[in-house]
Amino acid sequence: MEKNLTSDEIYTILEQEIVLLKIKPGEIISENTLCKRFLISRTPIRSILQRLQQNGFVQIIPHRGTIVTAIDLNIATQWIYQRLAVESMVLRDFMQICSPTDLARLQYTHQCLLEIAAKRQEPDFNIEEFLTADLSMHQIWFHATDKLYLWESLTRPQADYSRFIRLDIFGGHNVSDVLQEHQELIRIIERKDTEAIEPLLKKHLYGGVRRMGGQLFSGEYQSFFKQT
Repeated sequence: MEKNLTSDEIYTILEQEIVLLKIKPGEIISENTLCKRFLISRTPIRSILQRLQQNGFVQIIPHRGTIVTAIDLNIATQWIYQRLAVESMVLRDFMQICSPTDLARLQYTHQCLLEIAAKRQEPDFNIEEFLTADLSMHQIWFHATDKLYLWESLTRPQADYSRFIRLDIFGGHNVSDVLQEHQELIRIIERKDTEAIEPLLKKHLYGGVRRMGGQLFSGEYQSFFKQT
């Protein structure tokens, strides 16, 4: 049981559990269970669930309950498209101002990612730690170009894209690809190869669609996705 939490704190906990796929697409969220877990009444719990519904994480169905939404692949790929368009421009700007200190920071961040990835076959491999280290490299060029507002907008929790990129680690086994592509990103930054930006970022950001392949429509994760 968790008590003395604000509604915002409870919302964040539930949002994160859905994003991290601890609560899976299609699962029913019980109001009674939440009331007992957080030691609060139905009124604030219903308000929290309504907020989750507004942000696309759940659907409240009368006489049936609250159900975690399936991942809409179309929306997830549109987020990838948006990120590709924005990040390509930001990375191009970054190449023009990248300093030796920035390059050292990129190499250090990549080394941290390698150390985390080395544990990927171990039971205690931390997916969130890996994803955080992955994103921290991309954040460097948004920070250096004073575009952190854009970065925060692109990486805020989102019902479809946020879950898809985590599922890519589970089902797509993306660790090796991410390591290789990050090293390639560092190389093109060192060479200031602006022509290579969009092809490489496209390969990198759309990698999950390629890796998941048929699992998007059949197999273990089929039920996680909205079927059209």
